[in-house]
Amino acid sequence: MKRILALILPVIVLAGLVFGGFFVMQMLKPPIEKADEQPRGLSVFAEAAELTDLQLTVEAQGDVRPKRQIVIAPQISGRISYVSPDFVDGGFIRNGQVLVRLEAADYELAVTRARSSVASAEQALAREQATAEVAREDIEELGIENATPLARREPQLAEARANLESTRAQLEDAQLALNRTAVTAPFSGRVRERNADLGQFVSPGQALGTIFATDIVEVALPLSDQDMGRAGLPLAFSDSPETPGPEVVFTATVAGQPREWVGRVKRTAAALNPQTRLINVIAELGDPYGEGADDGVPMAPGLFVNASIQGRAVENVVRVPRAALRGVNEIFIGDGPAGKLDIRTVNVLYSTDDGAYVDAGVEPGELAIVSPIQAAFDGMSIQVVERMPDGTLVSRTPKGGAADATGEASLASGELDGASQ
Repeated sequence: MKRILALILPVIVLAGLVFGGFFVMQMLKPPIEKADEQPRGLSVFAEAAELTDLQLTVEAQGDVRPKRQIVIAPQISGRISYVSPDFVDGGFIRNGQVLVRLEAADYELAVTRARSSVASAEQALAREQATAEVAREDIEELGIENATPLARREPQLAEARANLESTRAQLEDAQLALNRTAVTAPFSGRVRERNADLGQFVSPGQALGTIFATDIVEVALPLSDQDMGRAGLPLAFSDSPETPGPEVVFTATVAGQPREWVGRVKRTAAALNPQTRLINVIAELGDPYGEGADDGVPMAPGLFVNASIQGRAVENVVRVPRAALRGVNEIFIGDGPAGKLDIRTVNVLYSTDDGAYVDAGVEPGELAIVSPIQAAFDGMSIQVVERMPDGTLVSRTPKGGAADATGEASLASGELDGASQ
């Protein structure tokens, strides 16, 4: 028994000392201090939304083509005896200029034969008129009152007149064929290609080449229904003094240099493209090789150009930074004093690299967040730092109930330096 007590007694004493020490430590430890400040929210950059007016523009692309382009072809057959030196690929031609001339000998002979036939018909008509006059006098002398038209030689006289008209028509036809030995340009312009040369025999309708007018070029610009609304164009639009078409600025790189030409929308196509559901808007540029050229560089047919169509003007819209737009129609708004995130659904009228323009969902002066935020939700705690137009940073969320702008701005600047870049 004594041996058992000798073993248990030290254990009991040791346990009493441990529990006693623990109790004394709990009694002597200082009370737990509670933090006065709430956990800091995510620091974000924001920029103020501003009220402005908007001039809408519509961007499109298209190929330049001449407004008038035709295939030169003869109306008669013959061998080519002359080709104008200007009738070459890229040559400039004038209205009425002879481009190709056919051998005219056969047609000159036809004109001579036709003139001879006319002279014979005129003689026959004069002879028949004299005979008809003699017949009329004989009828009067004989006192015949009901003489037949044949006795008065009226059919014979009509036949002679018809023969004369026929021979005159043959002369005009021969003269017309002779005139058509010269193939002329119906307008001033340029030659796109030539398919005939000296000595070649050609038939009526055979293509000799292609020419186009240089007074006006046009570009077909495919637009969607939304683009048509921005440009303020109806589906059946036609330029007129009362409703002039909007201005169009064409741009392209020519010989390594950016070029610009200013034209105007003239009309819309008759129907939508059933495959793309787009409608072509036709824009024109006058005198592309003269006054319409950019420092002497024409907007030549075949050139692929970008077009910026001046659209309708919209007043009193709100502009927010382009980086503030999330997806299609969402913007994060920072409530600076409350330090909360507000997710807004907006109506975006237009957006560019410079900004997004909305007419509903954001008020001027509100802070649109431009920093990336993952897993954002309404009411999320944030520290809003406004980026001013001059690049300086101003904290809009108070710290500990007071607006310590300098400290907050410095902290946010360090935390978001990577995001701002």
